[in-house]
Amino acid sequence: MILKRTAGTLLSITVSLVLVVVAWLVFIRQFDMNPMVVRGPGDVWAYLFTAETAEANRALVWDDLTITLVDAGLGLVVGLIGASVIAVAFVLSTAAEQAFMPIAMIMRSVPLVAMTPVLTLVFGRELTATTVIVGIVVFFPALVNLVLGLRSASPQAVDLVRAYGGGTWTAMRKVLIPSALPAFFTSARISAPGAIIGAMLAEWLATGKGIGYRMLQDVSTFESDNLWTSVVVITLVSLAVYSVISVVENIVLARFGRNA
Repeated sequence: MILKRTAGTLLSITVSLVLVVVAWLVFIRQFDMNPMVVRGPGDVWAYLFTAETAEANRALVWDDLTITLVDAGLGLVVGLIGASVIAVAFVLSTAAEQAFMPIAMIMRSVPLVAMTPVLTLVFGRELTATTVIVGIVVFFPALVNLVLGLRSASPQAVDLVRAYGGGTWTAMRKVLIPSALPAFFTSARISAPGAIIGAMLAEWLATGKGIGYRMLQDVSTFESDNLWTSVVVITLVSLAVYSVISVVENIVLARFGRNA
């Protein structure tokens, strides 16, 4: 069953990639785009693998990508852990949820672009600022999903645990958390591409490092080859991360999920 689900996920992603490439080619040819500005799949391939400077090009993209992935990865982990802890607190204490959930939703409504300069002033222009910015991107959607996931647990199962002498934390560990695992992985899958975008935003507005800042430079200097290659690489990495999380989800839910 796990292999079947994994194969289905990989197949759907592969089909999506093929359709995107076809649409890309059709768009370029149909609208007669300026080749000085728009690059096609062949141009990206040449930039990375067949051009005389391909090795240097790959090194440049890889160095920038590494910075962005570290930024996004740390923010993703911090955001998911923070959302998980707060979600548990909200489920255990309705008063805490009523007090703090409105504040969380108000903060969520503030555009991140508007918050970034303030966060930069508070946390500086290094890794801490990027982690906070990405963490905010991840935290709020994950919090809502996880609260709903924890509350989706069967009341009868909770009552059964308590009937056998189990306390609140036993019910949390045995019933509520397994029920929330699908919500957790859904949050992770949705948040991972968002974390990469958040990291790039932080690089544009705060740190001046990574593939996000490089793309900003490429636009201003008309480095179209590197710009389009960066877009393709970021897209592929986002799909790869999404796929990995989906595979891990299938494995974990088969072992620890509500129906395991």
